[in-house]
Amino acid sequence: MRKLLLYLVIISVGVIYTGRLSYLQLFKENVVATDFTNDSAIKTIYDYPERGFIYDRNGTLLVANQPSYDVMVIPREVKALDTLEFCNFLRITKEDFLKRFKKAKRYSRRIPSVFVAQLAKQDYAYLQEKMHRYKGFYIQKRSIRNYQTTVGANVLGFISEVNNRDLKKNPYYSSGELIGSTGIEKSYENELRGIKGVKRIQKDIHNKELGSFENGKYDTLPVNGKDIQITIDNKLQEYGEKLMINKRGGIVAIEPSTGEILALVSAPSYNPSLLVGRERSKNYNALYYDSIRKPTYDRTLLAEYAPGSPFKTLNALVALQEGVITPSSTYTCRNGYIYGRNGRKMGCHCGSGKRDVISGVAKSCNAYFANAYRQSINKYDSPREGMNAWGNHLKSFGLGDYFRNDLSTGRKGRIPTGDYYTDTYFGHNKWHVLNTISNAIGQGQVEMTPIQLAHMTATIANRGHYYTPHIIKAIDGKPIEDPHFTKAKYTTIDKEHFEPVIQGMHDVFSMKKGGTARLLNVPGVEICGKTGTAENFVRIDGKKTQLTDDSIFVAFAPKDNPKIAIAVFVENGYYGARWAGKISSLMIEKYLKGEITLKDMEKLVLEKSLEDEYAKPLSGKPFKINE
Repeated sequence: MRKLLLYLVIISVGVIYTGRLSYLQLFKENVVATDFTNDSAIKTIYDYPERGFIYDRNGTLLVANQPSYDVMVIPREVKALDTLEFCNFLRITKEDFLKRFKKAKRYSRRIPSVFVAQLAKQDYAYLQEKMHRYKGFYIQKRSIRNYQTTVGANVLGFISEVNNRDLKKNPYYSSGELIGSTGIEKSYENELRGIKGVKRIQKDIHNKELGSFENGKYDTLPVNGKDIQITIDNKLQEYGEKLMINKRGGIVAIEPSTGEILALVSAPSYNPSLLVGRERSKNYNALYYDSIRKPTYDRTLLAEYAPGSPFKTLNALVALQEGVITPSSTYTCRNGYIYGRNGRKMGCHCGSGKRDVISGVAKSCNAYFANAYRQSINKYDSPREGMNAWGNHLKSFGLGDYFRNDLSTGRKGRIPTGDYYTDTYFGHNKWHVLNTISNAIGQGQVEMTPIQLAHMTATIANRGHYYTPHIIKAIDGKPIEDPHFTKAKYTTIDKEHFEPVIQGMHDVFSMKKGGTARLLNVPGVEICGKTGTAENFVRIDGKKTQLTDDSIFVAFAPKDNPKIAIAVFVENGYYGARWAGKISSLMIEKYLKGEITLKDMEKLVLEKSLEDEYAKPLSGKPFKINE
């Protein structure tokens, strides 16, 4: 019995041993390929690729790369060292050293992580000779961004170290690696980053490196990121940022025939090179925590403003489509629109008289559009139903929602519907179209971002269809083919209704017709536009205070076969033609002609600062209202 038991034990051990050997031989490759991170005898080193370059629409290089050197640490391999000397070399404090080392151990004791990022070349050259003194530390070369332009920070974005959320979301990244955080860098991270290479180093039981693991069988080479071409015209972007110095707001220019964004100017801005190198964190904090100027806040995509009078063009189109007016329908303006039981008055500066669609747009008559808006809503059995129909027309322009495009951020704006008013304000109580009459002139609850205003203008320029605004033009030399960007989308407004509105926008620049932008013409260019002035309120010490009005202007040119549609928003800029209108004309001339002939206008805009206006909430100086 004992002999039999002994035989069984010997046979069992043999079977187990043979099975284990067979498993290792048959499945070794899979085990090795997936178990490196848990094998202390194998050191993994990443070889980082070159990030893709970024070019503008004309092939101008905007973003390239430059070498950078990171001090890496593997906590379990760190030996006793002269901490004070090491800190002096790295230009950090001992407290900072301990904090960084603790963070590295928390991430992993065996896996390398960045200890100090982005050494300068001179620091690298000096430190490299002494790294043998500091076991567990080594220098990793990688590339960081090298900006060839000083503008477009909000467009290009920046790269930064991955955070814990990034690490949990995507296993591709390791602690200390770089990722696109905003702008193009974020939207096209997967294309720009490339694929990092990997080297496996075999170590012995004394942690000494023996050489490449299995002769490099499992090593991979890095694959460089793809170059991309964006739709921005860098010269136009640069000019726009120049015009907006000492002003706050945004400029958005779009090519109507494609939806390509030509310029995306948010003011104030900053030099993108500030967010590269050892000073990046300090510079970013200074920019981000500037709560007054907000240079990192992209006003073109995030700021939701009352659109003001440019919104009247949409109300005209809805009224025409609903059949409550015709191009020849007239209303009489008596210096405003009087409404309600108490005879409230919506003032108007058009000069009074009879107005039709064309003259109503050209002279920006509040009374005309209040009547048109009221009839559009009253056509239906209830204001809720009428407002829903009105809202659906406007939403067909892509308004009141996200564009779902390739920009890294954005806001929906707001197109209030009947359901919105019922649910938010009135409940089951009765309400009337006059409760919402401010929508007629782009005030009230309507809100739009500058890019939505430019998009609205491009859609009007196209006589009722649009292409989703986007920033990408080509990837690795191949033009984009995404139908979301290349396929036209149509509004609910019939094409013929756009002509009288466009004629009115054309007459905005007519001296003979008394248009509100008659002094802003560009020689040799037929421009269609619309001035806008929007009331501006803020709470100061808990009290609602009216500030100087915002200046708004939208335009497209030429009138036929338009090449550019633009929206300009200048905070506290008084009225539409004063600053936004001038900037629009200059931008249009710059893009279409390549040079500026309106020298006096340019000089005025460049030299004017609105910083005094922005200081008034703090200084207590009076504001200018409806000047």
